[in-house]
Amino acid sequence: MKLNTIVVDDSSIQRITIAKLISEHPNLKLGGDFSNALEAKNYISNHPVDLIFLDIEMPHITGFDLLDGLKIKPQIVFITSKADYAVKAFEYSALDFLQKPIKKERFLTSVKKALEMYQLKHEHIHDDHGPHLIIKSNLKKIKIYTSHIKWVEAFGDYIKVVTYEDTHLVLSTMKAFENELPNNHFLRIHKSYIINLDKVERFNSKQVEIDGEKIPLSRNKKEEIITILENY
Repeated sequence: MKLNTIVVDDSSIQRITIAKLISEHPNLKLGGDFSNALEAKNYISNHPVDLIFLDIEMPHITGFDLLDGLKIKPQIVFITSKADYAVKAFEYSALDFLQKPIKKERFLTSVKKALEMYQLKHEHIHDDHGPHLIIKSNLKKIKIYTSHIKWVEAFGDYIKVVTYEDTHLVLSTMKAFENELPNNHFLRIHKSYIINLDKVERFNSKQVEIDGEKIPLSRNKKEEIITILENY
């Protein structure tokens, strides 16, 4: 899962600093950095944006003015040197409020909040309308939403379907279960593992990490898998 993110700040130093932090984060994708609200508004009108790091005090059009002109508001993290704006910022349903200079630890806390909020909103949508599977586990038929699956793991003649709620043991082959999953969200990264791409927190040339668990990459398809992960 990667949130499309932009930064809007008239200070080039602050803008470059935050853009660098965004680029380095495994769950953020930098869409652009803008020195004024008008440029940002034009970009938002033509591109999907999930998260904005937004300065409040800018020439001509403030951060608040920018939000007033948006019909659909992404998640907002306000950035400013003055704590006096905090109350008004939260009137705009701000996710967080960061004071300059930005510290990496606080930046990461804001991103964590954004990811959790994004997850909650999308899981709520899936609970009502999302794709699901009927599996048989422990002699019971169970309905599971594919958006809740973190990964699938081979387990002898069975497979383990690991979700946020529970782990289900299902009599099936990996191949048969893989065919039941939406291939635009799930990827076979190893003979023993299928992962939900939306749940990947970080990855390297050897493994991916989901909810703190490290899952190995297949040596044979490592380059192909990494390419898919980088572009997801």
